[in-house]
Amino acid sequence: MHWIAESALPMAATIRELDGLNVKVDDVIYMPSLDAPEDKPHPFVYFISIRNTTNETVTIRGRKWVVRENNGEVTVVEGEGVIGQSPLIEPGKDFSYNSYHVTRDGARVEGAFFGETAGGEWVFARIPEFQLKVPDWA
Repeated sequence: MHWIAESALPMAATIRELDGLNVKVDDVIYMPSLDAPEDKPHPFVYFISIRNTTNETVTIRGRKWVVRENNGEVTVVEGEGVIGQSPLIEPGKDFSYNSYHVTRDGARVEGAFFGETAGGEWVFARIPEFQLKVPDWA
């Protein structure tokens, strides 16, 4: 699967999964009080932590999310950095943030973060699959 826009990587770059750069989905909350369009009326806030247990400093340069709605629709979201930042994560440190997504009828979400080590190597860390489950009462 193609995980990052080619324009974000140098032409000759290779990319590898960095063992020890770990992504954790800390929480997912259904938030009906948030604004959502009529065609996707179910907003969710998710909380993510990226932990660096390696001995390398990593700067997060991009991300790719794959959202598979329960109705079969697939949305791919790609972009630079994380929430408008390019966090530098030193060994033993982490970076946490929250964001949100709206769905039509719930979804499964997965993806990856892409980073660059201090030595210029391109690496990635998988975002484990998580659910955006619309409550029965919604």
